[in-house]
Amino acid sequence: MRGDRVGLIGPNGSGKTTLLKLLLGELEPDAGEMRRGSSVQIAYYDQQREQLDAERTVWETVADGRDTVTIGDRTQHVHGYLRDFLFPPERALSPVKALSGGERNRLLLARLFARPFNVLVMDEPTNDLDIETLELLEERLATWPGTLVLVSHDRAFIDHVVTSTLVFEGEGRVQEYVGGYEDWLRQRRHAEPTPARQAVAPSSATDSHARSTATRKPSYKEQRELEQLPSHIEALEAEQRELQAAVASADFYKRSAADIHEVLARLEELETLLLAAYTRWDALDSRASSG
Repeated sequence: MRGDRVGLIGPNGSGKTTLLKLLLGELEPDAGEMRRGSSVQIAYYDQQREQLDAERTVWETVADGRDTVTIGDRTQHVHGYLRDFLFPPERALSPVKALSGGERNRLLLARLFARPFNVLVMDEPTNDLDIETLELLEERLATWPGTLVLVSHDRAFIDHVVTSTLVFEGEGRVQEYVGGYEDWLRQRRHAEPTPARQAVAPSSATDSHARSTATRKPSYKEQRELEQLPSHIEALEAEQRELQAAVASADFYKRSAADIHEVLARLEELETLLLAAYTRWDALDSRASSG
């Protein structure tokens, strides 16, 4: 709906990017249909695809040489608009090639929000943002009136920005939850065991075994796994924070291409590992509580 902020989370390969491409019209569905409103204007933000002309100035990049930009129904002078993105007036005439990595990221955001659109699709927007730019993006999204569809491995960013979450749970299952990442975990923990406990009486020995398996208490081995999962998750999250800090540093993209690829690939892997660990923790914890 208009004004919704929807986060997409799930393991790699579960279909998040495919859904984005369907929304953007880059793919056609194998079955069913896609219907787009006649007034829908979509903007797509993907830092890996966005390109800046190194020879153009900051001013030209945002406003194509005009003195003002129009944001919604409000017209603003370029200097004032750029100041919102932490560019002082004297920086407006600097060429893009003279900007730092953080400044280039803020310029991409400034150019994005100067465009006319009412639906914003963002694919991993926080991958190489410093803290200052990340906070700026969160503030801008908080006041922007349009509809947001967001894919991100950054759990805190999702929690700060979205109003609902679509979770790709595997085997083609997509479930909607109110709130962000932490809200999803909380709702899953409360909802998971109920249907199995309230099942009707089994009609056969096979059904009886299936039901007892679904509601049985964890085995000794599973109980040990449950006890060890919090420290395992903590270690994964610590590594994730360390790599996110490295990516956000000013000199990260000065590294070799192989090193950059390795770090970004590991971040994607950590997202998948964390999601699997949390799902397993919820399942074992729910069975332990219901037993």
